[in-house]
Amino acid sequence: MKYLAIDLGLKRIGIAYSAHKDIVSPLKAIKRKNRNQASDEVKQIIKEWEIEAVVVGIPLGGSSEDEMRRRVIHFMNLVSFEGDVYYQDEAGSSKEAEALIKGEMKQIRDGRIDSISAMIILQRYLYSIKHKK
Repeated sequence: MKYLAIDLGLKRIGIAYSAHKDIVSPLKAIKRKNRNQASDEVKQIIKEWEIEAVVVGIPLGGSSEDEMRRRVIHFMNLVSFEGDVYYQDEAGSSKEAEALIKGEMKQIRDGRIDSISAMIILQRYLYSIKHKK
C-alpha cells in the first residue's frame, strides 16, 4: 500500500511517503498560498506517487481537535481523494522533528520540519496498524 502523510499547517503542509511499512520518507513541503493552490499540489502528489491511502495528523483529544478535524475534512474534500483517509495523533510531532534536525536547522522555516513531522505521523500510524491485535 502506498501512503501519503499530511501535516496540515496554515503556512506549510508537510508531506511524507511510504510504499513499505518500514520505510517512510519526507518529501518537499508545500508552501501554502491559499487552500485551492495547496489542495491542487496535494492532488498532483497523490497522482504522481499513485497514493492509495492518506494519513493526516490531527491533535487527538485536545481542545482544538474538533476545529482541526473540520479543517482537515474541508481540505481533503478540496483534494477530492477517493481512497481511504486516516487520522493520526500529531501531538509532539513538530518537537520530535526539531529534535531530529537539531542545531541551526530548526530555525529554518522552509518546510523541512513540517515534512519530518509528517514522516513521524506516518511512522506512528504504520506502527499502530502493524501492532494492532
